[in-house]
Amino acid sequence: MTKCQVPAVLIHQIEEELDKEEVDMMVFLCRDLAPDLATAGLRELLGALNERDKLSLLGLSELLYRVKRFDLLRRILKTEKTTVEANLTRNPRLVPDYRVLMVEISENLEKDEVSSLVFLLRDFAPRMKMAKDKSFLRLIIELEKLNLVAPNQLDLIENCFRNIHRIDLIKKIEKYKQEAFISSVHSQPVYVNALQASLPNLSLIDPPYNSGNMNKEKSQNGEIFFQEEPVHVSIQESGPASHKFPQVYRMQSQPLGVCLIIDCVGYDTDMLEETFRGLDYEVHCHKHLNVTTMNETLIKVARLQKHRSCDSFICILVSRGNAQSIFCTDTISTGFPLEQIKKYFMADSCPELRGKPKLFFIQSYIVPEDEQEYTSLEIDGNDKKIISRAKTPLKDTIPQVADIFWSHSKVDVSTLEKSPRPSSYYLRCLAELLRNPHKRKLSILDIHTELNRRVYEWNKTTDPSQQYSLLLQHTLRKTLILSPVNCYWKGHV
Repeated sequence: MTKCQVPAVLIHQIEEELDKEEVDMMVFLCRDLAPDLATAGLRELLGALNERDKLSLLGLSELLYRVKRFDLLRRILKTEKTTVEANLTRNPRLVPDYRVLMVEISENLEKDEVSSLVFLLRDFAPRMKMAKDKSFLRLIIELEKLNLVAPNQLDLIENCFRNIHRIDLIKKIEKYKQEAFISSVHSQPVYVNALQASLPNLSLIDPPYNSGNMNKEKSQNGEIFFQEEPVHVSIQESGPASHKFPQVYRMQSQPLGVCLIIDCVGYDTDMLEETFRGLDYEVHCHKHLNVTTMNETLIKVARLQKHRSCDSFICILVSRGNAQSIFCTDTISTGFPLEQIKKYFMADSCPELRGKPKLFFIQSYIVPEDEQEYTSLEIDGNDKKIISRAKTPLKDTIPQVADIFWSHSKVDVSTLEKSPRPSSYYLRCLAELLRNPHKRKLSILDIHTELNRRVYEWNKTTDPSQQYSLLLQHTLRKTLILSPVNCYWKGHV
């Protein structure tokens, strides 16, 4: 007997202590470890895994932990729940996260809900047995046999949960998908951009970890720490820990954040509103504002307490202007400085967004200098008023200018008259990419790279006066995925 094998007496004692439901759960958890024994009982299955050197005392303790038989951990395996949790953070796990997720979902479903799922699935599996006592795990096994459900194929049961109004279970699946995607990313390219290059002394160091207020840090700073969190039964804490995993911004709040759309031209509001509502943003739309009203709107939105409970912020501006300012609907104006817009949402002006990603998408229709009319413009000190809200210095090492994503598209104002479809090609492409379920898996930087490619391809085929120039500046400190991976598109039918 090799040292990794488990004494048969332990397997026998544990099997005798488990009820039928717990046995079924444990067999389901081990299903991927011995595919040739899919119909075997628990004793036969564990015995075969033991003989194949696939079962150890650590693995057996993990199985008991997953079925919540903590009493057997103590009495038979002479270990504690906390010890198992610590081992799971340091050692390879026996059970795949997908199996853990399905067991957790099973524990949260009532019998009548399982019956509803069986009924809803008749359209996809007409010959599925309609037994009244069918368990959720047995249902999943049948769907796996039909190739309708797999670790990377969960959309079908997500839609079923939506029909029975179990949004909490959908969130668990979305969390699993996001962590599975992040686990597959072993490295990220390092981006150096114009905004960072202009700040040579910028220190993008995260605040020190404090185990006593981890949840608070996650809420305020929008961070996910894969290496620091303890393991719990919940799938939200499962998944292998690795120092190679990149940190990502937390994107789990409901809604994900406020999306402010100010369209002073008027062709793109509906498309943008539908896109960002579909991404689970609370959208605030404003059309045809003058400079003064826009300034008031920006200040009002920056002061929203809603930001405190959200994980991000998006601002989209569409207006005539020049390279440094936007004119809104004013015909005589020096314009509103674009840099001022950014400042309203930085950490000193808007503490609720400190450490959270702030995205700006700007479409400027550039008016030639000889057609611009000027007058004086004062912001009347409103920017100072809003900054005064941060009365004490921020006691962390996140710079004020961090976590900004600034995408600025410029095209000649004549596009609005010459084009048969006067909406912005840049904004149309952005909306299309964000609606695409496959593109939505990508980081915002990768999405913007694709956006760049499409805009440049467009420029090759159009009149020079209607060509777009596109500038990206950012100080993101982490990977940013705008929505949970493979999230359900709210506008999809």
